[in-house]
Amino acid sequence: MSDANQYGYRSFQLGGFRFTRDEYFAHIAWPGGSHTMPVDAFLRALMRDVSWNFFYGIVNFDAVFGTTNHYGTVDVFAGLYNAGYREKNKQYVENLNGDEVRNRFAEILADWTNEGFDPFAAPAETGTPFGPKRGSNPAAINRKRLVATRMTGMKDDIALRSDAAGNPVNRQFLDVPQDEPEVHAEPGFENEVHAFNFFAYVSRSDVTWNPSVCSAVKDSQVCATTEEFMLPIIHGNDRVEWFVQLSDEIHWDIQDRDTGAPRARAVMKAGDVAAMPADIRHQGYSPKRSMLLVWENGDPTLPEKYASGKLKPNPVDF
Repeated sequence: MSDANQYGYRSFQLGGFRFTRDEYFAHIAWPGGSHTMPVDAFLRALMRDVSWNFFYGIVNFDAVFGTTNHYGTVDVFAGLYNAGYREKNKQYVENLNGDEVRNRFAEILADWTNEGFDPFAAPAETGTPFGPKRGSNPAAINRKRLVATRMTGMKDDIALRSDAAGNPVNRQFLDVPQDEPEVHAEPGFENEVHAFNFFAYVSRSDVTWNPSVCSAVKDSQVCATTEEFMLPIIHGNDRVEWFVQLSDEIHWDIQDRDTGAPRARAVMKAGDVAAMPADIRHQGYSPKRSMLLVWENGDPTLPEKYASGKLKPNPVDF
């Protein structure tokens, strides 16, 4: 970490990578190469990489820079999954301790996120990240990802959202009914039988493109998320993900995971179900704030099974 530059921002070193920013752009340099990204796109991607603890598989910030999660260590790369870089043997990658990477990324977020800018919010709901440094926004960048151990709203689990808890209904979900189901459990089973209004819970989310685990049975995780504008990363899968579109629509660009070659384009509308295979990368665009249910399989053995060919990348053959 260096002293602040003329714009008030510090620069940061991570292995052979150096990160600097000016009023508009994030600049990434490594031995033999460099890359520039708009700083708003960089911070939105960085926010999710930190919050998700590098997520499942590959978090591409764009077509050049990103991370690959090895669940303990992390590859930080430039051009590793870019056909042009690979063709010229210009890719660069370092495998680093996951805690080291996350801590350094968190330091960049803290220094580069200006007062009033929330990297988790939709563009219409936040301030600007541009210009010289002015203050900070620790409340936004230090949010804890919501992860239910059994189910949202159960005893000793994450609470339901409400006005009283500081979770108002989002401006684009004001028509979503907020009534909760009645649960009549037999005596002795009050903590075993549970239900909640999933749509109401999602309608009160103050973040976008950030799946929160609402229920979990062993490795099976049902995640709720609201989507507006565009997914700030290009997610490269190391397992199959299932998507259920609950409202409105999302447009998905789907590419080969390793090369970025186009594979498909899908428009999902309310009621549509899709499986994202284990050998693709995807990025979504939501014209209006929408609700998406994501089903994740957290089995830690899956990446090796898919990589070795023990499992096919697609879940269903028609």
